[in-house]
Amino acid sequence: MRRLLAGLAAGTFLLATAACGSSGDSGTSDKSSASGGTTTVKLGLIPIVDVAPVYLGVKKGFYAEHGLKLSLTTAQGGAAIVPGVVSGQFQFGFSNVTSLMIAQSNNVPVKAIANGIASTGVQGKDFGAITVKKGSPLKSAKDLEGKKVAINTLKNINETAVRESVRKAGGDPDKVKFVELAFDQMPAALDSGQIDAAMVVEPALATVKSQGGVAIASPLVDVAPNLTVAMYFTSTQYAQQNPEVVKKFQEATAESLAYADSHPDEVRDVVTTYTKIPASVLAQVTLPKWPAAADRASIEALEKLGQQDGLFKTAPDLDKLLP
Repeated sequence: MRRLLAGLAAGTFLLATAACGSSGDSGTSDKSSASGGTTTVKLGLIPIVDVAPVYLGVKKGFYAEHGLKLSLTTAQGGAAIVPGVVSGQFQFGFSNVTSLMIAQSNNVPVKAIANGIASTGVQGKDFGAITVKKGSPLKSAKDLEGKKVAINTLKNINETAVRESVRKAGGDPDKVKFVELAFDQMPAALDSGQIDAAMVVEPALATVKSQGGVAIASPLVDVAPNLTVAMYFTSTQYAQQNPEVVKKFQEATAESLAYADSHPDEVRDVVTTYTKIPASVLAQVTLPKWPAAADRASIEALEKLGQQDGLFKTAPDLDKLLP
């Protein structure tokens, strides 16, 4: 199990504590309930627009109303957050669905408990895109053959999605050279020519566009309409031992998702509190969808692509993984 968790981390398990809603004490126990019955729980996140509802939920007091205090920590990708949750470093985590399916197929005890984020489903108007720098000769996903393409972590949803875009454009995804790079490092790497293309999500997508970069494909849309991209999860052990805390987290997160989906201006404002995006670029950010429930059909489509690309040793059990 230790080797498996280390493999899932893939060398990206470098974490930095985020201050929002956090006690700042990385040793805080999830059992801490001394102040008015409040339970402090640690949540592993990626510093992207996807998780804006959580930051809004903290700001609006939704989690506090449910007796929870969130201690937020950021990581490069879901593949790095999974082992943190399973080991007990975090009680909850945010991860792309592919990383959760890979974990579950390898008998890593994870359980999705709340929806996270969905694609807009609109080509050319999604929160994630394959981008190239201004003046690049690359015009479509087919042109990525033999090129260096950045994704945030290897063997995750973004690699699967890019591969599908290449296929749909008539190219061979096995000829793409994938490199691992944090989202916030992609705009500079693209602009300087260190990479040929980047699969970016907001707010990095807006930054790329502000530099004159161009989107040539919408990979998440290519996978499935209304694709469920990521979810909040916990370990099966924590879920079994702390059902009431899990329920509180689910309820507060549901409120936060609904609020974010109907208050786009507040979403844009809160994104500036935990990312490096300048206020001048904020208006260009394309917001995703935050539906209340996951889209099972889209996850099944993602699973089939993962099997096609050899991501799973055995097929993941979606009935066990999903809420």
